[in-house]
Amino acid sequence: MAGEVLDGVTSDPVRMGWMVGAPPPLERRLLAARADHMRFPMIRWSYSNMRSFCPTVRVAASGEGIPFPRALRDDLGAVRFAPLGDDAETTFEESLLSAFTDGILVLHKGEVVFERWFGVTGPETRHIAFSVTKSFVGTLVQMLVGEGRIDLAAPVDSVIPELAASGFGSATIGQMLHMTTALDFSEEYGNPNSGIGAYSAALGLTPRPASYTGPHNLWDYLTTVPGLGTHGEGFVYRTPNTDVLAWIITRVTGRPFTQVLSERLWQPLGMLGDADIIVDEIGSPFAGGGLNLRLEDLARFGEALRLGGLGVIPAADVDRIRQGGDPDRFHKAAYPLLNGWSYGSQWWHAHDNHGCFSARGIHGQTLWIDPVAEMVIARFASHPTAANGANDPHSLPAWRALAQALMG
Repeated sequence: MAGEVLDGVTSDPVRMGWMVGAPPPLERRLLAARADHMRFPMIRWSYSNMRSFCPTVRVAASGEGIPFPRALRDDLGAVRFAPLGDDAETTFEESLLSAFTDGILVLHKGEVVFERWFGVTGPETRHIAFSVTKSFVGTLVQMLVGEGRIDLAAPVDSVIPELAASGFGSATIGQMLHMTTALDFSEEYGNPNSGIGAYSAALGLTPRPASYTGPHNLWDYLTTVPGLGTHGEGFVYRTPNTDVLAWIITRVTGRPFTQVLSERLWQPLGMLGDADIIVDEIGSPFAGGGLNLRLEDLARFGEALRLGGLGVIPAADVDRIRQGGDPDRFHKAAYPLLNGWSYGSQWWHAHDNHGCFSARGIHGQTLWIDPVAEMVIARFASHPTAANGANDPHSLPAWRALAQALMG
């Protein structure tokens, strides 16, 4: 019905009938040429099927992965909590719909204790993780730091001379890693004229206007980003930092980023299935947010970090990741619900009494690691609002309520 406000039930992609039929009727087809894959409510189907809209490169698994054991609990859905800023309690089960959840797994001590799937998303689905991808990149960088192959104090242009004239060139690799670079780039997801809009056009994630004359790949685009201010003064979240880090990984190792991700993390961690990463027209990886993977493999990555790396990620590298960034440099005004947090090594750090840290992506993608509660939560979602501020009032207290329930 025209003007209807869709919720987590009425926007269900099965109920909406997207892409059903051979061929699907015109009114139920999703087309990349119209950017349907990036518009609500169509995202409830497209985020589980991004290979239908964008070119991707495979991140190969070993084929030897073993699923987590299941010890499902029937009490966790009834766990109650009050959303931030609201006195009325809700249940964890109810909150899944308000978050437009596509799939969620809760691990406790390495066992799946809660599992739900919605819409067209299931255990085999490769759902887009968006900026959760950044935490994989940051982890690889720290592994190369530990091997002495990356020096965080080195200027970026000492490794990527092509960036010497850009705003990135004079920053250190460490400033890139912790996102304290000073760049003339805005990350306003609802503004097509912002920096992230130009970035998406270069990537080809969305259709380019007929008059478009800008870069046609990410690496060319990165050379055009100017500086603005002084590096190192404060944290500002900017996705192109991560693509520069992936470029550095490629240059340092002499291997494509997707192969490094496969050989250093995907295969040795025993991921259950291959993943896919979105690439531009010359094969540059969308390392800032293009990873599409199974939810259980996302949880496996979190469990490895919780357990100190499992011998795949050296424990010293995990320790550096878990240190986080500098809370005094955190942009408090931009993240009013994340008081006391920091950003470091491409991870978000709560600095709470549980030492929680997380990977976060737009529209609700989440990997939450609680070392004290021995809990890992992996969630895929397709919330109509991109920024996580729309989900955090429910999600943050929900994770903490689950932790308390699991700790008894």
